[in-house]
Amino acid sequence: MLLSHHRTSALSLVLLMSVMPIGIAADKALPTGATATALGSAYQWNIPAWLPPPTVPDDNPMSEIKVKLGRHLFYDERLSADATVSCATCHEQSKGFSDGLVRSRGINDTEAPRNSMTLANVGYLPVLTWANPHMHSLEFQALVPLFGESPREMGNNGREEQLFATLGGDPMYTNLFKEAFPEHEGQINLATLTRALAAFQRSLISVESPYDQYKYGGDEDAISPSAKRGEELFFSETAECYHCHQGFNFTDNLQTSRGGFAEIAFHNTGLYNIDDQGIYPARSEGLYELTNKAEDMGRFRTPSLRNVAVSAPYFHDGSAMTLDEVLDHYAAGGRTLTGQYSGVGHDNPFKDSLIKGTVGIPITGHPPHRSVH
Repeated sequence: MLLSHHRTSALSLVLLMSVMPIGIAADKALPTGATATALGSAYQWNIPAWLPPPTVPDDNPMSEIKVKLGRHLFYDERLSADATVSCATCHEQSKGFSDGLVRSRGINDTEAPRNSMTLANVGYLPVLTWANPHMHSLEFQALVPLFGESPREMGNNGREEQLFATLGGDPMYTNLFKEAFPEHEGQINLATLTRALAAFQRSLISVESPYDQYKYGGDEDAISPSAKRGEELFFSETAECYHCHQGFNFTDNLQTSRGGFAEIAFHNTGLYNIDDQGIYPARSEGLYELTNKAEDMGRFRTPSLRNVAVSAPYFHDGSAMTLDEVLDHYAAGGRTLTGQYSGVGHDNPFKDSLIKGTVGIPITGHPPHRSVH
């Protein structure tokens, strides 16, 4: 079936309009229905009744004071070695908690190999980062930007005690850590620092978009007729977007407090096929970097489409500047590149079988053939 410009414009509209950011529950209650309360605590999630709370580890229960502490830490540049980079540097709320750069940058303008992922609804993800199947905990993941060496994002490896002393010298932090962690006697250390950051990130819940109001709230007028046509195409066997971008968070990676198990998926979408050998660029090889298995080449975690209109650029390496480029790539079943990474992505031998293309016709009217350097 050929995708007409009229129908593909509708798909763009459902992506652009229906998952726009409408508020983050970290800062204030959302203007919506009933609230859900975390089991075993008094923390109020301030989410609609249809949405289950995220899972919360037993050793880091949610509390308002812990989230408040985590928020302060998240925006504090003193968490980096030269006091120039905070968590919010790479995760801006206005950009869906991404940063708008092709690849994130740390201290000394160090470039990371990956595009910054959105943190909206990150508490619902059972696996974190683009391509690490072992990264299951927000508490553990916080160690990577804080102390990691490749790349050096915040540069604290070897200066842990200095970091804790800096925070301990601020009366605000000494009071907040005491209130948030009485079981740790208010100590400022790796355990309490990472737990506070993780608690804040779990509170970053983005819901009540126009599509939510339409889908879950029963408001037929919340989205336009064009967006409804886009929804039909999105969930059709023609476009097949829904196979990987499913559920309320538009990803096939999901775990909630009501779910019995974690859903985890990684895919090769034919983004590269260097010299027609199925190869991806160095340091951009997906699960293959950990497993060294050929079939894992180019396999990355499916990103959520929440707030997709403000979280450009796209893909793990930020190599698509617009949603039109993304849609053209999938319409072709894999983009064709010239230049340094020349190859026909459609023919990548390790590509996921779901990425078939739509009769090879670019759905925005622009061929997915270009040079990426």
